[in-house]
Amino acid sequence: MLLELKAVSKSFGSLVVADAIDLQVGRGDALGIIGPNGAGKTTLFNLITGGLRPDAGSVWFDGRDVTVVPAQQRCFAGMGRSFQVPLPFEGLSVFENVAVGGAFGQGKSVAQVQDECLDILALTGLLDKANVLAGQLTLLERKRLEMARALATGPELLLLDEIAGGLTEAECDQLVATIREVHARGVTIVWIEHVVHALMAVVDRIFVLNFGRKVQEGEPEAVMSSAEVQEIYLGIEA
Repeated sequence: MLLELKAVSKSFGSLVVADAIDLQVGRGDALGIIGPNGAGKTTLFNLITGGLRPDAGSVWFDGRDVTVVPAQQRCFAGMGRSFQVPLPFEGLSVFENVAVGGAFGQGKSVAQVQDECLDILALTGLLDKANVLAGQLTLLERKRLEMARALATGPELLLLDEIAGGLTEAECDQLVATIREVHARGVTIVWIEHVVHALMAVVDRIFVLNFGRKVQEGEPEAVMSSAEVQEIYLGIEA
């Protein structure tokens, strides 16, 4: 098992944002996470990657208990993530942004990661933008750069946080194709997304959160056709 959460809980005062969550992600899996706004999805990512420490329970990665391991060390161990709002270094070029991810995420020099970064730029459709300042990119290009920077850290596990949000249908299709290629290269994917049709084009399992609790988990079609999930997530009265 590449990633395992065992009864992970987190509260902010009286607000429970993760309620004894159990989750298993095998090597090579593609898992989608859905839930309404405020369900605790991004909090779950922060607990996995070390941005937050759980109040109870444990986080295991590649057979090791990483519950108290700092985020940077988890990155070195093989966790990479994107953020919901892309925040590139706008005064640096696209290549330099990716090189920063590669150098600091892998503990190497820029020269050591240069060829790898160029390959990632090609994979994410940004090679022709390599020398463009990141501040000049479109939203789709920023989303692609966010993923490219995460990939540059050399992850075994890639966590994507609403990376399709705000894109047109055509742009979304392009992004899905890229994510499928990343997964085909052997990277394990955990993807939070509200654009459900994009998610279902990639993942083989969906995990549903609501108010910090696991509601359902299973094959995408079965989960999305569940009356409980439709009522909670889609607002359709069961």
